Amino acid sequence: MKKKIYSPLALAVLLTFSACGGTQTAEVVASSVPTASTDTTEAETTAAAADDPSEMFTDRDLEIGYDEETSVRITLSGDSAASDSDAVQISGSTITLTEEGTYILSGVLNNGMVVVDAEDTDKVQIVLDGAEITNATSAAIYSLEADKVFITTAAGTENVLTNGGEYVAIDDNNIDAVIFSKTDLTLNGAGTLTINAAAGHGIAAKDDLVLASGSYFITAASHGISGKDSVRIASGSYTITAGKDGIHAENTDDTSLGYLYIAGGTFAITAEGDGLSASGYLQIDDGDFTVTTGAGSASVTLATDTMGAGKGGAAPTQTTTDAAATTEEDTTSQKGIKADGTITLSGGSFTLDTVDDAIHAGGDILIAGGDYLLQSGDDAVHSDAAVTIQDGILQIPYCYEGIEGLSVTVNGGSLDITSADDGINAAGGADSSGFGGARPGQEQFSASSDSSITINGGEIVIVSTGDSVDSNGALTINGGTLNLTCNGSGNTAIDCDGTYANNGGDVTTNDGSESNPGQMGGAMGGQGRGAR
Repeated sequence: MKKKIYSPLALAVLLTFSACGGTQTAEVVASSVPTASTDTTEAETTAAAADDPSEMFTDRDLEIGYDEETSVRITLSGDSAASDSDAVQISGSTITLTEEGTYILSGVLNNGMVVVDAEDTDKVQIVLDGAEITNATSAAIYSLEADKVFITTAAGTENVLTNGGEYVAIDDNNIDAVIFSKTDLTLNGAGTLTINAAAGHGIAAKDDLVLASGSYFITAASHGISGKDSVRIASGSYTITAGKDGIHAENTDDTSLGYLYIAGGTFAITAEGDGLSASGYLQIDDGDFTVTTGAGSASVTLATDTMGAGKGGAAPTQTTTDAAATTEEDTTSQKGIKADGTITLSGGSFTLDTVDDAIHAGGDILIAGGDYLLQSGDDAVHSDAAVTIQDGILQIPYCYEGIEGLSVTVNGGSLDITSADDGINAAGGADSSGFGGARPGQEQFSASSDSSITINGGEIVIVSTGDSVDSNGALTINGGTLNLTCNGSGNTAIDCDGTYANNGGDVTTNDGSESNPGQMGGAMGGQGRGAR
């Protein structure tokens, strides 16, 4: 399958064309292999990246080599360390790097810390060459001041960084991660890094965070990986167990930041919060993702809908025997892939088993390719705005609703959905996180003239207890093959509250509603050609 990569600008254009109901689309295509920009400033890189994913990473982000002869060696020895460089200040078990350069660390440091405190124009590279650093009360590596810091794992080495379970203040900064950075931070290499955060986050950066290569095993009481301005991942292997989100990007001061971009990599994430989360936009071009949130979808009992649950009927409930746990889960978002902004998925392999929505966006969602196995205690795919499926293979064997948005457009791909309520639903409203109210996501979707479903192509198989395809506005079928089975009493395979037109699709239902769509919410505004 040819992969298409869409920038946020291209996403907006594509969704505009798709919403018109035709098959014409506008595409901006880029290479799926991360290429590097020259070592420009971070501001220039971020600005360019908004239109070109290849600008997400600099040459040095991707470069894992270093000159051992010109590098400074630091030997870690229990409660102390040794180095012959004036740029290295050692006070007990605290090592401070004060100048630009490459520093190679090896050995074991007990209850110690490596601090980067250089000039704000300096680039500092820390090479972990069989290093093990433990700090009982703070970060193992603390980047306080520099232009940018690189943490590189030497090829073939195993390295371990650990926090003992608390953070005691050492300055005005709220240090709360095993690797804590006030500067731009890049992790790369050809070795392995294990991070144990008995308290706080595994990795936290207060500017841009880049992970370019390497293998990472992260166990964290809070977020596994957290970046403020952005989190950008070029490649690598990530095994994350997190008490909150697996990978988290959030900027509450600037809505253009707090984004998550992934070019590729292998991800195995188990999170008590969201698997991947961004306050800005979220874009994935490739990668292999296995994500489980909470106790997974099986912890949610999906009440079958025999009286139109999508319009006020039965709702799924989460199985729990602990009243205190219920309160916490009521307010905890446990989605697989979540963004407050747009989500663009250009390719990759996704196995998501989630308590809440598997894929959720406050803005538009574009699925342009990839293979998806989605099991959700709520919606498999949910947008508060528009959902566009351009291509891809989506298997959804367990969910409350399969695909839901203010508008839903299917231009191609393969969808196989089994749902307790509607298979595809277009409705107006917004969805908030967690359980409570009439449905797990407290979704207040209702009939809306802005709602619509447009199917221009693709192969769609739906078995539902609610309506198989339900639009609270218009429903237009211009192409594609639909095989729809509705098993719910009082529901229909095709239901719409607005106009219905089949202009060329091959539609098969088990109840004849292709020629007489159900009208659960009131009379249709009109009906076009019958099924073909």
